[in-house]
Amino acid sequence: PPSSTAMAELAAEAKPAAAEAPAAVEPAAPAQGTAKKYQPSDFLKTALGRPVVVKLNSGVDYRGVLACLDGYMNIAMEQTEEYVNGQLKAKYGDCFIRGNNVLYISASRRK
Repeated sequence: PPSSTAMAELAAEAKPAAAEAPAAVEPAAPAQGTAKKYQPSDFLKTALGRPVVVKLNSGVDYRGVLACLDGYMNIAMEQTEEYVNGQLKAKYGDCFIRGNNVLYISASRRK
């Protein structure tokens, strides 16, 4: 009969290797000639000076011309109208909105 040492060697050969980490999968390189990725900051740059809708976390909408914004999404708008539940509530010449209140910014469609 085989010795216990020989049995241990056979058992070790039969077992799969210890759980090896899977090889890292590299993302596929972009195809030649593809366009640059479109980032949110690209959208915001194109929206400067144009009509936008800014929706706040409270549900209130502000519609006006995007004058400027910063990295914290603090927003300055001109010719601003405030809408609550779809109803016009107030008109402002200039409006400043703190960024942490912003749910989204949408570019108004040209008419």
